[in-house]
Amino acid sequence: MRVCVLGSGSRGNAILVEAEGSVILVDAGFSARDLARRMGRVGVDPDTLDGIVITHEHSDHTRGMGVFARRHETSLYLTEGTRSACARLLKGSEAIVPYRAGIPFEVGAFIIEPFLTVHDAREPVGVAVAHRDSGTRLGVATDLGRPTAGIRHALARCDMLVLEANHDEILLQTASYPWSVKSRIRSSHGHLSNRSAARFAAELFHDGLVAVVLAHLSAESNRPEVARKVVSEALKREGFTGVLEVAKQDEPLGFLDIVQLREQRRPPQMTLFGPGGASRES
Repeated sequence: MRVCVLGSGSRGNAILVEAEGSVILVDAGFSARDLARRMGRVGVDPDTLDGIVITHEHSDHTRGMGVFARRHETSLYLTEGTRSACARLLKGSEAIVPYRAGIPFEVGAFIIEPFLTVHDAREPVGVAVAHRDSGTRLGVATDLGRPTAGIRHALARCDMLVLEANHDEILLQTASYPWSVKSRIRSSHGHLSNRSAARFAAELFHDGLVAVVLAHLSAESNRPEVARKVVSEALKREGFTGVLEVAKQDEPLGFLDIVQLREQRRPPQMTLFGPGGASRES
């Protein structure tokens, strides 16, 4: 399974997941043209998508979904609440596949496991994406007011996480947002701070976790180097030795191959006999 964050932040979010010829998109928060351009940058033909899974109705997750679905004849997977909230983006000619939180469904080679999140949207979800044959798992939670027991359970034992680290608490205080916006961001229905993301990532750590991508960073109240430092320190204390990346807003991060990353972490194999009969590492 390979994962590429095409872009993430307050101006748009979209994640490509690919395995064995199947390709899906989680969210479509850029224009249809920009989505196609970003996919082209990483070598993916927009016409090959098996489906687009939308997590909630906010425009930074849905902006291009209707036009893209019609232009490329791509199925849209939506909860009924999200579909109702996004009615203005739909013309009725799209292939809509409804889903419900807590009920897994299949798209191509993937099993999608949607779970309810705490966010100020009609019916917000996060998703775990599992490769049907290998069981490799990606967890996506990019708009998360606070972790719950259900969210922790859904994201447990993932091989890779795309996790929100929206704001630095001090930078948020000094940002130019109105007080109402600041209150909404740091509320239990808003977004995770760097420190909250660090605590949550540490809780989700296990020996099989090979990659964490920090996503949905605020352009005004966060900095990539700040988010990386806070989360890195928390993960290192748990023994994490995998890849930690910060998603970009304006360009794709590039594919991360979960199987390849897993192989890189394996210790060197020992052969019983090297040249001349001496044991050696290979």
